[in-house]
Amino acid sequence: MKLTHVDDSGKARMVDISSKPPMHREAVAAGKIILAPATLELLRENRLQKGDALAVARVAAIQAGKKTAELIPLCHPLAIHQLDVQFQLVGDGIEINARAVCEGKTGVEMEALTAVSVAALTLYDMCKAVDQHMIIGAIALLEKSKHEIHG
Repeated sequence: MKLTHVDDSGKARMVDISSKPPMHREAVAAGKIILAPATLELLRENRLQKGDALAVARVAAIQAGKKTAELIPLCHPLAIHQLDVQFQLVGDGIEINARAVCEGKTGVEMEALTAVSVAALTLYDMCKAVDQHMIIGAIALLEKSKHEIHG
């Protein structure tokens, strides 16, 4: 299997997508942050010292998803049409889900993955004063799709 971001001499390169047609593209990513029960309760009751952690994490995730090409060196910049970020409070933490949508010549999975990652990091930052044992993990692409654009 040949890597697309490596040229024949083994050097990293940005892939040329100029000949690809624009397509409707979607990607869904997920992740999780594990919190102490007391931290989860503070978050659930919106009693964290820094404020509404979920609202801040949602905005941070959307902002990061739109800036993915600035963070990941070989990503192409995409005009994101939608980035939906959802949180599910579960027994041991928060499950994070991000769905990214665009019309473009390349996939939008890095944007969904970046959104999830930054949401988790933001939650970590918002909770670190009360919980020094949080764990971020299980970040994965769940699905991606592309369809022709019908005008």
